[in-house]
Amino acid sequence: MGAMQHFIVIGAALAATWLCTPLVRFAGARWGIVAHSGGRHVHKGSVPCIGGVAMFVGFLTAVLTRYLGEHLFGWAPVLSRSGQRFLGVLAGITLVFLVGVIDDIIDIRPGQKLAGQIAAAGIVVFSGASIDFVGNPFGGGLILLGLLSVPVTLFWIVGFANVINLIDGLDGLAAGVTAIAAVSLLILAEQSGQPVAAVVAAALLGACLGFLRFNFHPASIFMGDSGALFLGFTLAVISLLGVMKSVAAITLAVPLLIIGVPVFDTFSAIVRRRRHGRPIQEADKGHIHHRLLGRGFDQRQTVLIIYVWSIALAVGGYAMRWAPPWLRLVTFAVLAILSAFMAYWLGLFEAAHHDGED
Repeated sequence: MGAMQHFIVIGAALAATWLCTPLVRFAGARWGIVAHSGGRHVHKGSVPCIGGVAMFVGFLTAVLTRYLGEHLFGWAPVLSRSGQRFLGVLAGITLVFLVGVIDDIIDIRPGQKLAGQIAAAGIVVFSGASIDFVGNPFGGGLILLGLLSVPVTLFWIVGFANVINLIDGLDGLAAGVTAIAAVSLLILAEQSGQPVAAVVAAALLGACLGFLRFNFHPASIFMGDSGALFLGFTLAVISLLGVMKSVAAITLAVPLLIIGVPVFDTFSAIVRRRRHGRPIQEADKGHIHHRLLGRGFDQRQTVLIIYVWSIALAVGGYAMRWAPPWLRLVTFAVLAILSAFMAYWLGLFEAAHHDGED
Protein backbone atom coordinates (compact mmCIF):
# COMPACT_ATOMS: atom_id res chain seq x y z
CA MET A 1 0.00 0.00 0.00
CA GLY A 2 1.42 3.39 -0.99
CA ALA A 3 3.14 5.54 1.61
CA MET A 4 1.40 8.61 0.17
CA GLN A 5 -2.00 7.08 0.94
CA HIS A 6 -0.92 6.56 4.55
CA PHE A 7 0.22 10.18 4.77
CA ILE A 8 -3.14 11.37 3.43
CA VAL A 9 -4.99 9.26 6.04
CA ILE A 10 -2.71 10.56 8.82
CA GLY A 11 -3.16 14.12 7.56
CA ALA A 12 -6.95 13.79 7.46
CA ALA A 13 -7.06 12.60 11.07
CA LEU A 14 -4.59 15.28 12.18
CA ALA A 15 -6.47 18.12 10.47
CA ALA A 16 -9.92 17.03 11.66
CA THR A 17 -8.72 16.58 15.25
CA TRP A 18 -6.87 19.91 15.17
CA LEU A 19 -9.98 21.74 13.92
CA CYS A 20 -12.41 19.92 16.22
CA THR A 21 -10.47 20.19 19.49
CA PRO A 22 -11.14 23.92 20.15
CA LEU A 23 -14.87 23.32 19.64
CA VAL A 24 -14.84 20.35 22.04
CA ARG A 25 -12.80 22.38 24.53
CA PHE A 26 -15.38 25.18 24.42
CA ALA A 27 -18.25 22.70 24.86
CA GLY A 28 -16.51 20.98 27.79
CA ALA A 29 -15.98 24.30 29.57
CA ARG A 30 -19.52 25.47 28.80
CA TRP A 31 -21.14 22.26 30.09
CA GLY A 32 -18.87 21.81 33.07
CA ILE A 33 -17.15 18.65 31.83
CA VAL A 34 -13.85 19.58 33.47
CA ALA A 35 -11.09 18.08 35.61
CA HIS A 36 -10.41 19.97 38.82
CA SER A 37 -6.99 20.27 40.43
CA GLY A 38 -6.06 18.36 43.59
CA GLY A 39 -5.60 14.71 44.58
CA ARG A 40 -3.51 12.83 42.02
CA HIS A 41 -3.96 15.63 39.47
CA VAL A 42 -0.91 17.82 38.98
CA HIS A 43 -2.57 20.52 36.89
CA LYS A 44 -3.94 23.80 38.25
CA GLY A 45 -7.43 25.14 37.77
CA SER A 46 -10.24 23.47 35.83
CA VAL A 47 -9.48 21.97 32.42
CA PRO A 48 -12.06 20.54 29.96
CA CYS A 49 -11.63 16.76 29.92
CA ILE A 50 -13.56 15.42 26.95
CA GLY A 51 -10.88 15.74 24.27
CA GLY A 52 -11.41 12.13 23.25
CA VAL A 53 -14.40 13.37 21.24
CA ALA A 54 -12.10 15.39 18.97
CA MET A 55 -9.71 12.45 18.52
CA PHE A 56 -12.57 10.11 17.68
CA VAL A 57 -13.90 12.58 15.09
CA GLY A 58 -10.40 12.76 13.60
CA PHE A 59 -10.15 8.98 13.54
CA LEU A 60 -13.52 8.58 11.79
CA THR A 61 -12.58 11.30 9.30
CA ALA A 62 -9.41 9.36 8.42
CA VAL A 63 -11.34 6.10 7.99
CA LEU A 64 -13.88 7.88 5.76
CA THR A 65 -11.01 9.42 3.77
CA ARG A 66 -9.55 5.96 3.15
CA TYR A 67 -12.96 4.60 2.12
CA LEU A 68 -13.57 7.48 -0.31
CA GLY A 69 -10.06 7.09 -1.71
CA GLU A 70 -10.81 3.47 -2.52
CA HIS A 71 -14.10 4.26 -4.22
CA LEU A 72 -13.27 7.56 -5.93
CA PHE A 73 -9.54 7.58 -6.60
CA GLY A 74 -8.64 3.97 -7.28
CA TRP A 75 -6.81 3.22 -4.02
CA ALA A 76 -6.32 -0.45 -3.17
CA PRO A 77 -9.62 -1.85 -1.78
CA VAL A 78 -8.48 -2.40 1.80
CA LEU A 79 -11.56 -1.40 3.81
CA SER A 80 -13.94 -2.32 0.99
CA ARG A 81 -12.55 -5.86 0.89
CA SER A 82 -12.62 -6.36 4.68
CA GLY A 83 -16.41 -5.86 4.73
CA GLN A 84 -18.33 -6.77 7.87
CA ARG A 85 -15.18 -7.63 9.80
CA PHE A 86 -14.00 -4.03 9.76
CA LEU A 87 -17.49 -2.74 10.52
CA GLY A 88 -17.53 -4.98 13.61
CA VAL A 89 -14.15 -3.63 14.70
CA LEU A 90 -15.35 -0.07 14.15
CA ALA A 91 -18.53 -0.79 16.14
CA GLY A 92 -16.45 -2.08 19.07
CA ILE A 93 -14.19 1.00 18.99
CA THR A 94 -17.26 3.25 18.86
CA LEU A 95 -18.90 1.52 21.83
CA VAL A 96 -15.84 1.80 24.07
CA PHE A 97 -15.53 5.46 23.09
CA LEU A 98 -19.17 6.05 24.10
CA VAL A 99 -18.57 4.29 27.43
CA GLY A 100 -15.71 6.73 28.00
CA VAL A 101 -17.88 9.73 27.05
CA ILE A 102 -20.57 8.68 29.51
CA ASP A 103 -17.96 8.24 32.24
CA ASP A 104 -16.52 11.69 31.51
CA ILE A 105 -19.96 13.26 31.81
CA ILE A 106 -21.61 11.41 34.71
CA ASP A 107 -18.76 9.35 36.26
CA ILE A 108 -20.19 5.80 36.08
CA ARG A 109 -19.15 3.04 38.51
CA PRO A 110 -16.01 0.98 37.75
CA GLY A 111 -18.05 -2.20 37.29
CA GLN A 112 -20.32 -0.54 34.74
CA LYS A 113 -17.33 0.86 32.87
CA LEU A 114 -15.67 -2.58 32.79
CA ALA A 115 -18.88 -4.20 31.54
CA GLY A 116 -19.02 -1.68 28.70
CA GLN A 117 -15.40 -2.41 27.77
CA ILE A 118 -16.04 -6.17 27.76
CA ALA A 119 -19.13 -5.69 25.58
CA ALA A 120 -17.12 -3.59 23.12
CA ALA A 121 -14.34 -6.19 23.07
CA GLY A 122 -16.97 -8.89 22.52
CA ILE A 123 -18.15 -7.12 19.35
CA VAL A 124 -14.57 -7.14 18.04
CA VAL A 125 -14.17 -10.85 18.82
CA PHE A 126 -17.54 -11.64 17.23
CA SER A 127 -16.43 -9.82 14.08
CA GLY A 128 -13.57 -12.32 13.71
CA ALA A 129 -10.59 -10.50 15.22
CA SER A 130 -9.22 -12.82 17.89
CA ILE A 131 -6.11 -14.54 19.21
CA ASP A 132 -6.61 -18.08 17.93
CA PHE A 133 -3.10 -19.40 18.49
CA VAL A 134 0.27 -18.49 19.92
CA GLY A 135 3.66 -19.62 18.70
CA ASN A 136 5.33 -22.26 20.86
CA PRO A 137 8.58 -20.63 22.08
CA PHE A 138 10.04 -23.98 23.16
CA GLY A 139 9.21 -26.68 20.64
CA GLY A 140 8.24 -24.63 17.60
CA GLY A 141 4.88 -24.89 15.86
CA LEU A 142 1.63 -23.45 17.17
CA ILE A 143 -0.39 -23.73 20.36
CA LEU A 144 -4.08 -23.56 19.41
CA LEU A 145 -6.16 -21.82 22.07
CA GLY A 146 -9.51 -23.34 21.14
CA LEU A 147 -12.20 -22.30 23.64
CA LEU A 148 -9.64 -20.12 25.46
CA SER A 149 -9.43 -17.87 22.41
CA VAL A 150 -12.41 -15.73 23.47
CA PRO A 151 -11.42 -15.01 27.10
CA VAL A 152 -7.77 -14.47 26.14
CA THR A 153 -8.76 -11.97 23.44
CA LEU A 154 -11.20 -10.16 25.72
CA PHE A 155 -8.50 -9.87 28.40
CA TRP A 156 -6.01 -8.62 25.81
CA ILE A 157 -8.30 -5.87 24.50
CA VAL A 158 -9.60 -4.69 27.89
CA GLY A 159 -6.08 -4.81 29.31
CA PHE A 160 -4.71 -2.57 26.56
CA ALA A 161 -7.55 -0.09 27.06
CA ASN A 162 -6.84 0.21 30.76
CA VAL A 163 -3.04 0.46 30.69
CA ILE A 164 -3.32 3.57 28.50
CA ASN A 165 -6.00 4.92 30.83
CA LEU A 166 -3.73 4.42 33.85
CA ILE A 167 -0.78 6.28 32.32
CA ASP A 168 -2.94 9.26 31.33
CA GLY A 169 -1.68 11.45 34.17
CA LEU A 170 0.38 14.23 32.58
CA ASP A 171 -0.08 16.63 29.69
CA GLY A 172 0.67 14.90 26.40
CA LEU A 173 1.68 11.59 27.98
CA ALA A 174 -1.00 9.14 26.81
CA ALA A 175 -1.38 10.74 23.37
CA GLY A 176 2.39 10.77 22.80
CA VAL A 177 2.98 7.21 23.97
CA THR A 178 0.07 6.04 21.80
CA ALA A 179 1.45 7.92 18.79
CA ILE A 180 4.82 6.20 19.23
CA ALA A 181 3.09 2.82 19.47
CA ALA A 182 0.91 3.60 16.43
CA VAL A 183 3.97 4.42 14.29
CA SER A 184 5.57 1.12 15.30
CA LEU A 185 2.43 -0.91 14.64
CA LEU A 186 1.88 0.89 11.31
CA ILE A 187 5.36 -0.09 10.11
CA LEU A 188 4.99 -3.67 11.34
CA ALA A 189 1.52 -4.06 9.79
CA GLU A 190 2.72 -2.72 6.46
CA GLN A 191 5.73 -5.04 6.41
CA SER A 192 3.60 -8.01 7.50
CA GLY A 193 1.08 -7.47 4.72
CA GLN A 194 -1.81 -6.48 7.02
CA PRO A 195 -3.27 -3.39 5.30
CA VAL A 196 -6.39 -3.01 7.50
CA ALA A 197 -4.21 -2.80 10.61
CA ALA A 198 -2.00 -0.27 8.84
CA VAL A 199 -5.00 1.95 7.98
CA VAL A 200 -6.30 1.89 11.56
CA ALA A 201 -2.81 2.66 12.90
CA ALA A 202 -2.42 5.60 10.50
CA ALA A 203 -5.81 7.01 11.51
CA LEU A 204 -4.95 6.68 15.21
CA LEU A 205 -1.54 8.28 14.73
CA GLY A 206 -3.01 11.32 13.00
CA ALA A 207 -5.63 11.78 15.73
CA CYS A 208 -2.95 11.70 18.44
CA LEU A 209 -0.72 14.20 16.62
CA GLY A 210 -3.60 16.61 16.06
CA PHE A 211 -4.61 16.45 19.70
CA LEU A 212 -1.06 16.94 21.03
CA ARG A 213 -1.12 20.51 19.70
CA PHE A 214 -3.56 21.32 22.51
CA ASN A 215 -2.66 18.61 25.03
CA PHE A 216 1.11 19.05 25.41
CA HIS A 217 2.12 21.01 28.51
CA PRO A 218 0.56 23.37 29.38
CA ALA A 219 -2.55 21.52 28.20
CA SER A 220 -5.73 23.47 27.48
CA ILE A 221 -7.76 20.23 27.24
CA PHE A 222 -7.50 16.65 28.53
CA MET A 223 -8.61 13.55 26.64
CA GLY A 224 -10.61 12.04 29.53
CA ASP A 225 -11.73 8.42 29.59
CA SER A 226 -13.35 8.95 26.19
CA GLY A 227 -9.86 9.41 24.79
CA ALA A 228 -7.77 7.06 26.91
CA LEU A 229 -10.08 4.05 26.53
CA PHE A 230 -10.44 4.74 22.81
CA LEU A 231 -6.66 4.92 22.33
CA GLY A 232 -5.83 1.76 24.28
CA PHE A 233 -8.70 -0.23 22.79
CA THR A 234 -7.73 0.77 19.26
CA LEU A 235 -4.08 -0.17 19.85
CA ALA A 236 -5.29 -3.61 20.96
CA VAL A 237 -7.37 -3.97 17.80
CA ILE A 238 -4.41 -2.97 15.60
CA SER A 239 -2.25 -5.61 17.28
CA LEU A 240 -4.97 -8.23 16.69
CA LEU A 241 -5.39 -7.30 13.03
CA GLY A 242 -1.69 -6.95 12.36
CA VAL A 243 1.17 -8.29 14.44
CA MET A 244 -0.82 -11.08 16.11
CA LYS A 245 -1.52 -12.74 12.77
CA SER A 246 2.10 -13.88 12.57
CA VAL A 247 2.94 -17.45 13.56
CA ALA A 248 6.24 -16.39 15.15
CA ALA A 249 6.69 -17.51 18.74
CA ILE A 250 7.71 -13.99 19.72
CA THR A 251 4.46 -12.45 18.44
CA LEU A 252 2.79 -11.92 21.83
CA ALA A 253 5.81 -10.03 23.13
CA VAL A 254 5.96 -7.52 20.27
CA PRO A 255 2.87 -5.35 21.01
CA LEU A 256 3.56 -5.65 24.76
CA LEU A 257 7.03 -4.19 24.18
CA ILE A 258 5.65 -1.49 21.90
CA ILE A 259 3.43 -0.21 24.74
CA GLY A 260 6.00 -1.35 27.28
CA VAL A 261 6.00 1.74 29.52
CA PRO A 262 2.27 1.71 30.39
CA VAL A 263 2.37 -2.10 30.72
CA PHE A 264 5.36 -1.86 33.05
CA ASP A 265 3.68 0.96 34.99
CA THR A 266 0.52 -1.10 35.46
CA PHE A 267 2.49 -4.22 36.47
CA SER A 268 4.53 -2.29 39.03
CA ALA A 269 1.36 -0.67 40.44
CA ILE A 270 -0.25 -4.09 40.95
CA VAL A 271 2.87 -5.50 42.63
CA ARG A 272 3.33 -2.37 44.75
CA ARG A 273 -0.25 -2.38 46.02
CA ARG A 274 -0.23 -6.12 46.76
CA ARG A 275 3.10 -5.88 48.61
CA HIS A 276 1.79 -3.15 50.86
CA GLY A 277 -1.66 -4.63 51.46
CA ARG A 278 -3.56 -2.11 49.37
CA PRO A 279 -6.47 -2.92 47.04
CA ILE A 280 -5.26 -3.23 43.44
CA GLN A 281 -7.84 -0.72 42.21
CA GLU A 282 -6.81 1.90 44.80
CA ALA A 283 -5.02 4.81 43.18
CA ASP A 284 -1.73 6.17 44.44
CA LYS A 285 1.01 8.60 43.50
CA GLY A 286 3.43 5.81 42.66
CA HIS A 287 3.10 5.78 38.87
CA ILE A 288 6.16 6.37 36.72
CA HIS A 289 5.25 9.98 36.00
CA HIS A 290 4.65 10.72 39.69
CA ARG A 291 8.05 9.25 40.56
CA LEU A 292 9.83 11.30 37.89
CA LEU A 293 8.13 14.47 39.12
CA GLY A 294 9.27 13.53 42.62
CA ARG A 295 12.83 13.32 41.30
CA GLY A 296 12.67 16.99 40.42
CA PHE A 297 11.81 16.84 36.72
CA ASP A 298 9.10 19.18 35.47
CA GLN A 299 6.10 18.02 33.45
CA ARG A 300 7.69 18.47 30.02
CA GLN A 301 10.93 16.76 31.05
CA THR A 302 9.01 13.86 32.60
CA VAL A 303 6.93 13.33 29.48
CA LEU A 304 9.96 13.54 27.21
CA ILE A 305 11.84 10.96 29.33
CA ILE A 306 8.89 8.58 29.00
CA TYR A 307 8.75 9.27 25.25
CA VAL A 308 12.42 8.28 24.90
CA TRP A 309 11.84 5.16 26.99
CA SER A 310 8.80 4.30 24.84
CA ILE A 311 10.77 4.79 21.61
CA ALA A 312 13.53 2.49 22.92
CA LEU A 313 10.98 -0.22 23.73
CA ALA A 314 9.19 0.25 20.40
CA VAL A 315 12.47 -0.15 18.51
CA GLY A 316 13.11 -3.22 20.64
CA GLY A 317 9.69 -4.59 19.73
CA TYR A 318 10.48 -4.11 16.05
CA ALA A 319 13.83 -5.87 16.49
CA MET A 320 12.17 -8.75 18.34
CA ARG A 321 9.83 -9.21 15.37
CA TRP A 322 12.39 -9.24 12.55
CA ALA A 323 15.86 -9.75 14.01
CA PRO A 324 17.76 -13.07 14.07
CA PRO A 325 17.45 -15.08 17.33
CA TRP A 326 20.77 -13.94 18.84
CA LEU A 327 19.88 -10.28 18.36
CA ARG A 328 16.44 -10.85 19.88
CA LEU A 329 18.13 -12.22 22.99
CA VAL A 330 20.52 -9.26 23.18
CA THR A 331 17.66 -6.81 22.62
CA PHE A 332 15.53 -8.42 25.32
CA ALA A 333 18.46 -8.37 27.79
CA VAL A 334 19.21 -4.69 27.14
CA LEU A 335 15.55 -3.66 27.51
CA ALA A 336 15.14 -5.77 30.66
CA ILE A 337 18.24 -4.18 32.24
CA LEU A 338 17.04 -0.68 31.26
CA SER A 339 13.59 -1.25 32.74
CA ALA A 340 14.98 -2.87 35.91
CA PHE A 341 17.28 0.12 36.42
CA MET A 342 14.38 2.56 35.94
CA ALA A 343 12.23 0.58 38.39
CA TYR A 344 15.02 0.64 41.00
CA TRP A 345 15.91 4.28 40.43
CA LEU A 346 12.29 5.42 40.65
CA GLY A 347 11.33 3.05 43.49
CA LEU A 348 8.32 1.79 41.56
CA PHE A 349 7.71 -1.12 43.92
CA GLU A 350 7.94 0.99 47.08
CA ALA A 351 4.95 2.39 48.96
CA ALA A 352 3.35 5.56 47.63
CA HIS A 353 0.77 8.12 48.71
CA HIS A 354 -2.88 7.17 48.15
CA ASP A 355 -5.64 9.32 46.75
CA GLY A 356 -8.83 7.36 46.25
CA GLU A 357 -9.84 5.44 43.16
CA ASP A 358 -8.29 5.31 39.69
